[in-house]
Amino acid sequence: MKAGAPSLILVVRQRVRASPAEVFAAWIDPERLKQWWGPEGVDCIAAEIDFRVGGAYRIGNRFPGGKVIWLAGRFEAIEPPHRLVYSWGAEPVTPQERVTVRFEARDDGTEVVVTHERIPSQELRDGHRRGWEGCLQGLADHLDAG
Repeated sequence: MKAGAPSLILVVRQRVRASPAEVFAAWIDPERLKQWWGPEGVDCIAAEIDFRVGGAYRIGNRFPGGKVIWLAGRFEAIEPPHRLVYSWGAEPVTPQERVTVRFEARDDGTEVVVTHERIPSQELRDGHRRGWEGCLQGLADHLDAG
């Protein structure tokens, strides 16, 4: 981000009835991620994950009407099954935003906490909120279905 540019933060939470290890596994396995990723109406057409610190990921999202957006970045921290940190951006822009996902054990399963930082505008933050809320609900539904 440019110096002096706004930098907004978004935090989204979702309870999931599965262990942190199960939720973490669903997040990092490309085939499983494709089954739950994306808010309603958005299809995950591809997921590529090089799961190591410094490794890249790409996630293809097809929106209603056919537009495809690729989200991409690199893993900055990996602490199974508790925490992931990665850069975030829509290609072809170099990822400038950062996402931290925590998988916190609860009596009834796991609370997934997504903290999305370095967001450059309120409009983008609002879009990310809708996207993350939809993704996390999809994750909960996927794990509930077994």
